Amino acid sequence: MRHGNKVNHLGRKSEHRKAMLSNMANSLIEHKRITTTVAKAKALRGYVEPLITKSKTDSTHSRRTVFSYLKNKEAVSALFRDVAPKVATRNGGYTRIIRLGFRLGDNAEMCMIELVDFNELMLANEAPKKTTRRSRKPAGSKSAATNESTVEEVSTEEATDTSVEDSTPEASTDDTSAEA
Repeated sequence: MRHGNKVNHLGRKSEHRKAMLSNMANSLIEHKRITTTVAKAKALRGYVEPLITKSKTDSTHSRRTVFSYLKNKEAVSALFRDVAPKVATRNGGYTRIIRLGFRLGDNAEMCMIELVDFNELMLANEAPKKTTRRSRKPAGSKSAATNESTVEEVSTEEATDTSVEDSTPEASTDDTSAEA
């Protein structure tokens, strides 16, 4: 039974698992996104996110610590040079797992794990946000002139209505006198 064991062993011995996670982390740092199974992606997320946090402070000690996990000079330099400045303001959550469906061969659940700040498509959708300014219009603007013309039209209509009403009562008084 695996009660309380927080590490997914992925069906491998510890040396094989560490080597596999190191290779996957190198690929993720180099390509910014890789496709793998969900179980491996979740294990990789717990492996690579502390390394990215460590890369925010560029010191010899942190470089040596990260190198002890990755064992690849190019990946370490890319991590400190490219990835760390982009995630400097982020407090965590450097990776995103997007599920892709099931693999045909063995029906394993597949996903894509990517570095969040390197997805150009999602960043492009956020870029064209426009801010609108709403303010009250001054009294002498176009809307005031429109209101004055509307008032003139209403007063003209009222004048025509009163002339029609004036003629109607006279006709009605004539009718009542004729009937009487």
